Amino acid sequence: MSVLSKLIGLFSRRLSPTLSSLDAYKLWAQNYPPYPHNALMEIEQAAMLKLLPDLRGRDVLDLACGTGRYSLIARERGARSVIGIDNSADMLRAGSFRPAICAAMSRLPVANESVDVVICGMAVGHLPREAMKQSVEEVSRILRPGGVFIFSDFHPYLYLQGGRREFIASDGKKFAVEHFIYFASEFFATLNASTMIVTGLEEPRTLLSGRDLPAVLVMRGEKR
Repeated sequence: MSVLSKLIGLFSRRLSPTLSSLDAYKLWAQNYPPYPHNALMEIEQAAMLKLLPDLRGRDVLDLACGTGRYSLIARERGARSVIGIDNSADMLRAGSFRPAICAAMSRLPVANESVDVVICGMAVGHLPREAMKQSVEEVSRILRPGGVFIFSDFHPYLYLQGGRREFIASDGKKFAVEHFIYFASEFFATLNASTMIVTGLEEPRTLLSGRDLPAVLVMRGEKR
């Protein structure tokens, strides 16, 4: 057994039951407002906004939009057009932002080079490795030259220390959302293998059981 497997096994015995992202958001959608509603999301959004380009007059896709958190921000910041896409119909129904399309990140119903900015909050880690790579390729396909891809992920170091994205369902039960670990180096390689280069990185920190750890990984890529 690898050291990584041992670490994950050690912490998993202490954690809430884990659901696939689709099953988790089916339950979480009932109580998922379109704004930061926990400390992790507050940290993540502040880092995302730090790297976000000027959206005025630009066409924006909120990828894995959920109930529309970044869609609303893009509209408020003067985007010319904003579309949300998510693979959870339950999350889309719970949100009020429109237009919103139900589709997978790895097969986007969007024309080539038709988007200026893609924003993706806390979703790439829900994808197995091949689906993650396919999703980055799809983002690369739909971005115009010079377009920006900004995304966030649960930080791998926080995960390895026992941190999880957890929520309490309407029946009072606590669950964790399934997560696949990706280090910054893998995201660098995946973006560089497409038509994008990394132009920004943020790793804001938090405390977990008295330990100072990076909470989220936020990256910005630009299409060459």
